[in-house]
Amino acid sequence: MFFQIKEIILWPKNPAFKPRRLSFEPGKVNIISGASRTGKSAVIPIIDYCLGSQGCLIPVKTIRDACAWFGVIIKTASGEKLFARPEPGEQRSTDNMFILEAAVIDEIPETVSKNTNRGHVLGVLDELAGLSNLDFGGGDPQSGFDARPSFRDLSAFTFQPQNVIANPDVLFFKTNTYKHREKLIKIFPYILGAITPELLAKQHELNRLKTELRRKERELKEAMGVSARWLAELRAKVSEARELGLITADQVGEPSREEMIRLLQELVDRTDVTLFVTAGTISDAVQELQGLEKEESEVSRELTTLRRRLEEMTRIRKSAASYHEGLHIQRDRLQVSAWLIAQRSGDEGCPVCGGHMEASADKLDQLNHALVAFEQEAGDNFEIPAAFEREMQRVSAEVNEGAEKLKAVQIRKRALSQRSKAAENQQYQTKMVERFIGRLENALQLHQSLGENGELQPEVAQLRERVQQLENELRSGNAEYRKHQALKHVNTNAARLLPLLDSERPDDPVSLEINDLTVKVSGADRDDYLSEI
Repeated sequence: MFFQIKEIILWPKNPAFKPRRLSFEPGKVNIISGASRTGKSAVIPIIDYCLGSQGCLIPVKTIRDACAWFGVIIKTASGEKLFARPEPGEQRSTDNMFILEAAVIDEIPETVSKNTNRGHVLGVLDELAGLSNLDFGGGDPQSGFDARPSFRDLSAFTFQPQNVIANPDVLFFKTNTYKHREKLIKIFPYILGAITPELLAKQHELNRLKTELRRKERELKEAMGVSARWLAELRAKVSEARELGLITADQVGEPSREEMIRLLQELVDRTDVTLFVTAGTISDAVQELQGLEKEESEVSRELTTLRRRLEEMTRIRKSAASYHEGLHIQRDRLQVSAWLIAQRSGDEGCPVCGGHMEASADKLDQLNHALVAFEQEAGDNFEIPAAFEREMQRVSAEVNEGAEKLKAVQIRKRALSQRSKAAENQQYQTKMVERFIGRLENALQLHQSLGENGELQPEVAQLRERVQQLENELRSGNAEYRKHQALKHVNTNAARLLPLLDSERPDDPVSLEINDLTVKVSGADRDDYLSEI
């Protein structure tokens, strides 16, 4: 992420004065010096306020009494952006903000007024930081500190004001409060790269599928309980059918369960039993069936469009990964040119063959220019925007929702078609036969839904398989190992830099403790923490 401060701008309340502009040199350490009470300590609060802090910590009196608006110009990979915020007056803060975006911002307006709000600016900053829109609670709204990472959370690594430097109990900005401290502990593995947006997306999908699996298993369990009671009454239904004259005594005997189910199914499928219906009931059924067919067509068309879009987004993500991998392969092959140019000094010969390198200088320069171009292109195109992952997650959820809706319409249509056909082709002789056939048909449908060709059992099996697959993928991601490796890299760099500082124990190993948000120094006899050093 490329994010550097270009200027701080102060708009005066007195219109006779022009805006005050304080410029910075990008890519360098900028040191601001001056006499006491000249506003040096207000620089960090001004930047923090313009970048969407919840409150305004700019010192009161002199600077706030003189300034109407505060602003910063930020240089980013997508151009320069001006974020400005008014002096809150008697309020603790204000959500009114001004934003200006351009490739290069040289001229600034003499006066500014609100054209956006703090929420929109925070969204822009989140996009610039490439932060995931998925939370750490797997979509659970009651997850507390598991909310999604935001740009404001990263301010802990950005600012080191006087109160933090002078406090031995605090290492990071704003972690003196419980809320910011717990949130930073939660997102630290994400900041270290141990938890990626891909792992977060899989965790969200896993939680959603587990919820759906529990619902399906509950439905299956309830249906199987009903089925067990129905099988206990199966012989009573056969006897009732014989009493109604629907089957003969010769057909009954002592049949097995499968034979009784076959006899009752044949009874339901018979066409010589009549049903008293009216033309009105048939017409209503036909109209309802036509409405369901229209609804099925619309839902199917929408689902096809969503599935096509999901396939295209999946293909784009795979293509981007393949293209990035190809650029890295070409870059690695051209790395030898950079090495050869680095070896080309004085009258020394080629480090490979010992010959003179002057004749090959042009070719080496061409290869090196190609290497620089590939490195630049690989650096500019390797990130997929966080909005793309968010959109893909939303489309996937809509596909599942559309599939469920289509299935519900088809179930209603199938049931209505069966009833309509039975009402048109059959007539039952008595009301008692009508009620018996209806109960029997529902019972047989329940048995069929629980059989080998039923819908619930294969759905539950598929969900269990997908849940197991996602759990395996999350385990293979090994976030804990990645976190330890990242911390090991940080600790190694700290140990390399510590001897260059004015430290009493430059050779003792140091480690960053992210669970306590402090630094530990390991001595010969004991471990000491930041507050003890």
